[in-house]
Amino acid sequence: MATLSSEELITIKEKTIMPPLNTSHPSPSTFSLMGIPGLEHLHVWIGIPFCSMYVVAVVGNVTILAVVRAEQSLHEPMFLFLCMLSVTDLVLSTSTLPRMLCLFWLGAHDIAFDACLTQMFFIHSFTTMESGFFLTMAIDRYVAICHPLRHTTILTNTRITIMGIIVVIRGVAFFSPHPILLKQLPYCRTRIIAHTYCEFMAVLKLACVDTGATSRYSLSVASIIGSCDAILTAVSYVFILQSVFRLPSREAGFKALGTCGSHVCVILVFYSTTGFSIFTHRFGKNIPAHIHIFIANMYLLVPPFLNPIVYGVRTKKIQEHVVKALSIKVA
Repeated sequence: MATLSSEELITIKEKTIMPPLNTSHPSPSTFSLMGIPGLEHLHVWIGIPFCSMYVVAVVGNVTILAVVRAEQSLHEPMFLFLCMLSVTDLVLSTSTLPRMLCLFWLGAHDIAFDACLTQMFFIHSFTTMESGFFLTMAIDRYVAICHPLRHTTILTNTRITIMGIIVVIRGVAFFSPHPILLKQLPYCRTRIIAHTYCEFMAVLKLACVDTGATSRYSLSVASIIGSCDAILTAVSYVFILQSVFRLPSREAGFKALGTCGSHVCVILVFYSTTGFSIFTHRFGKNIPAHIHIFIANMYLLVPPFLNPIVYGVRTKKIQEHVVKALSIKVA
């Protein structure tokens, strides 16, 4: 039996789900999320690991926030930035995973137009915030390892707050235009989005006017912000590794190297999957749709799932306070 391409699947769904549209409509009432094209028969099974990662992400990040809030001794730069990252992870994963699981398990394909634009805003703005908080945490580790005696004087509470505000404002400012631009476009083609969530480029392709300028703006903003954050984060870890290799104690060096290595792995997963998703829209015309969409889900799933484990469980201070809290409750 021949395998249908994603374009053929979309055409079939157009004919069966909704009537053909010959006129433009500036504001459609609903869109229909297709899921992962070509893998619809596996949606139920794909939803199981996705749900498991979401549960771990929620429990892990909420635990980190609760522990840091309860313990005054953890109110230091590293853990304050970690809390910012945890809030970002919770919003990012919660804005996508519950709706995605409804699609996989309940067949809930339709999503209201305004809900679609709202989801899009949260995805893109909080992905940018995630990138920014990775950078702030890399800067914190650089100062702590390379300038340990000046750590608290350089990263004061005021500077930490300012850095957090800048990351949030940057994410909101650069990606607020996305839903506004899409709201004003006419849509005279299919309402089917070949994706598991409302991704900007996937929705933009449904417009019936020339969207070249809008597409270039989105790709340019995402590429510039992501590239700058990735380069600065990489530079920070290069300096960190140089300092680690100069440590007199081999045991301390291996411990610091293991910690940095796990941090770098999480960051690489985030930037590689995000970069793949961004550049596939521009250059990856021959990449199968199911591979593109599956990897595009990874930067929304994997970092929120891994961050509490890498930054939380493997951090001794948080381990001690979690064990202490659990011991009190058991007693």
